[in-house]
Amino acid sequence: MDREAVWQADAEALADRLRGLLTVVRSAEAEIGALLVEIESRGVMELFGYRSVARLLEHLADIPHTAAQRTVARALSLTSAHTLDATPAVAPATGAAALTGALSTPMIDTIIEAVSRIPVEHRDSAEQDLLAFAADAGHKQVAALGTRILAHLDPDGPAPEDTEPATPTRELSLRRRRTGTWELTGRFDDETGTRASALLDALAERRTADDDADFRSPQERYGDAFSDAIDLALNSPELPTQAGERAHVLVAVSLSDLQSGLGNATLGDTGLISAVEARIHACDCKLIPTVLGATSEPLDLGRARRLISPGLRRALFLRDRGCAFPGCHRPPRHCQGHHIRHWANGGPTDLANLVLLCAHHHRLMHRSGWQVRLATDGHPEFLPPRFLDKHRKPRRNNIHQPLPFAA
Repeated sequence: MDREAVWQADAEALADRLRGLLTVVRSAEAEIGALLVEIESRGVMELFGYRSVARLLEHLADIPHTAAQRTVARALSLTSAHTLDATPAVAPATGAAALTGALSTPMIDTIIEAVSRIPVEHRDSAEQDLLAFAADAGHKQVAALGTRILAHLDPDGPAPEDTEPATPTRELSLRRRRTGTWELTGRFDDETGTRASALLDALAERRTADDDADFRSPQERYGDAFSDAIDLALNSPELPTQAGERAHVLVAVSLSDLQSGLGNATLGDTGLISAVEARIHACDCKLIPTVLGATSEPLDLGRARRLISPGLRRALFLRDRGCAFPGCHRPPRHCQGHHIRHWANGGPTDLANLVLLCAHHHRLMHRSGWQVRLATDGHPEFLPPRFLDKHRKPRRNNIHQPLPFAA
């Protein structure tokens, strides 16, 4: 189809042309596979002087060696080499169908993988069933059919091995860069990875609150989800202790900087955060008052006390039922206590001065024009900044179910 014909073609004609070209490409790929098997049968060393067919294909096609290996393995699964010691093809009927250009590469790989798991005596009939289904279904549906066929033919699965189960592969590296960011790398066994994925998927859902649309990228959402998972773990009562104390992060900031929100605070051993960030953490923390000397040496260390007691936290959970910000669905265990009037500025730590917020909306309250107050009925309501609503009409969270009460 020349360029002028492409410009004049309607949607149906363009789709027909694409299908025709795909058929030609797929048929050519299948024929390449058959040629590779022929070269394998005759001996690639004798014909071309290469150590393997994959190396030959790598140089002829200018593709990575791993891609060449996959192509040769696929070809050997579809076409039997005509040597006495050759391994029979796993899916010869699929190889014949591939030569017509009717099957995509993912479909071919799916059928090969499914047939290879089926007992040898049932492979021919199973392959025909999969090919028939492939005419009207995608490769994911064909994979599901292969699983059902295998479950029907072998409901008990493979016999368990007598050996001890292998130790799962779990490796993790966490290091701090000079810029203050941290890099996390690792690899895990399938079970651990599946559980981690399920946890992060649940925490990485897009926010549905009324403050703004959630424009975070998937990577940003999963980064925030990982941070939330750390908070959940640190708040667990079953967390092991270190040196007789539960795991914690020490933040040191002067009272004047905490009150003003100006200046910096130290984080851990070498980190540095702003005083504004320290105010956020100080809303719901364990407080250790310290008197320092002229050279910042500790002169008097007070007793550590939790600002929000367990009983007060339970009352807060019962009243707000989760993050109180309008439209937020986060449950109580994902939330922190926020002082409506910060305790550093004289605000009391009691139910009338606290509201439950998730980490995202807690930061929003400290950094934006949003304000929160308790209405006459004792429940929190939020006043949006004027750029969102010039009348600042109070808003409430109507997602969490309120406690039942007697009539």
